[in-house]
Amino acid sequence: MSSSQRAKPYQSQTSSVQAVAGSQGQSATAVAVGQSHSHSAASQPPSQPPSSRHQYHQQNYPYGTGGSKPTRVASNDFFTIGPYRKRKDQSRVSVVDRYEILGYIAAGTYGKVYKARGKLGSSTDNLYAIKKFKTETKDNEVAHYTGISQSAVREMSLCKELNHKNISKLSGIILERKCIYMVFEFAEHDLLQIIHYHSHPEPKPIPQLTLKSAVYQILQGLSFLHQNWILHRDLKPANIMVTSDGVIKIGDLGLARKFNNPLQGLYAGDKVVVTIWYRAPELLLGARHYTPAIDMWAVGCILAELLSLRPLFKGEETKMDNKKQVPFQENQLLKILEILGTPTLEKWPSLNSYPEYPQLSRFTLFPSNLKAWYHTNGGTNKNCLKLLSQLLEYDPSKRINALDSLKHPWFYENPKPVANIFEGSKFSYPQRKIQKEDIDILGTGKGIYSHRPNYGVNNATKRGYPLAASNDDSFADMSRKRMR
Repeated sequence: MSSSQRAKPYQSQTSSVQAVAGSQGQSATAVAVGQSHSHSAASQPPSQPPSSRHQYHQQNYPYGTGGSKPTRVASNDFFTIGPYRKRKDQSRVSVVDRYEILGYIAAGTYGKVYKARGKLGSSTDNLYAIKKFKTETKDNEVAHYTGISQSAVREMSLCKELNHKNISKLSGIILERKCIYMVFEFAEHDLLQIIHYHSHPEPKPIPQLTLKSAVYQILQGLSFLHQNWILHRDLKPANIMVTSDGVIKIGDLGLARKFNNPLQGLYAGDKVVVTIWYRAPELLLGARHYTPAIDMWAVGCILAELLSLRPLFKGEETKMDNKKQVPFQENQLLKILEILGTPTLEKWPSLNSYPEYPQLSRFTLFPSNLKAWYHTNGGTNKNCLKLLSQLLEYDPSKRINALDSLKHPWFYENPKPVANIFEGSKFSYPQRKIQKEDIDILGTGKGIYSHRPNYGVNNATKRGYPLAASNDDSFADMSRKRMR
């Protein structure tokens, strides 16, 4: 056979789509026509038996009787007419079908966290923390659903990409009836809970191995974030989880940012800002951009709190006025000056470049009292004090980074950091307290918004809250204050 005789199977074929409209009130049916050239009704069928795919369509759809490619007429069963959202909702497996909800853990400004156990597949019997974003309400009326908040999108996108043993792992994201659920691996403790345990009813110092291992693992997770160009921006004890196996998990990435792009100001797009007790001095002085140094300052504050069992710089926050102007946090800066002393241009050359620099003239000159504070609070190790002072360096350009911190001599002294921060400890920390009377995720609590139609996700909420639980009422009150 010559090349001219060997025609390609579909060389002379064209396709068209014709819409055949039914009577008024009836849906149209799409008809796909295969061959452009005509065949008589008496044309013979192909000599070869049809493929299994053709056999399937022969059983379901009318064919043309001739040609190498039979004509198919699509029915409503083939092209589903139903709305995409309805079909998508029907295909989803609900939260309560996937997980057994064990109880309510804690609440924040945007929703609640629940303890759950897996019910399906490989997740069976594994424990999880499910973060549910609440609906936005106003005057007892449900607000119009406007989508997913920017903070939630940012947290979900970052958590999906991050994989490190010291970063809280996102196990899944569920969209159900306009509610967003983020499913995390469960951590039985957090550093705020541990600090509270050691400070009540009487102070009991945290074991040195526990303290050193916790700080080391925080720095490991933070080094991973910074090497991947991510700033956490909200490090504090309540956001540092600890598993029952003694592994640190940095959580709550709702305020995290990529910092390889042009950086945003502290309040740009964030209605709820970070707790000021852990806020770096350059931010208090009006810096509008972030560097990894702000996270390192927070680690220094956490280290000091683990040593003393109370916040190092416990200032009173000045609230934003009605004009939404960023207020100068005078009291918070005063708390820092009282311990670290008044900064000078000699030690911090760029100090006079900050917008709030003139405010420093309002303060009395303070000497540095960090060393005295350290020894007063039971500190004895010189290298630990040195690391603390490097983390709390005024000048952000001189502040030690996470990678260098991991190489600090303090971590090479005995006892050296271990994988389980509870190793060798005589203390047994209580499990998270959960409440079973307020499980609205099941539609049985006070706020059963997830099972009512047209209830939306809270779009006004701009940050996450820690997976923290209370051991008693006083701790619950303290947790709520720190989550503001």
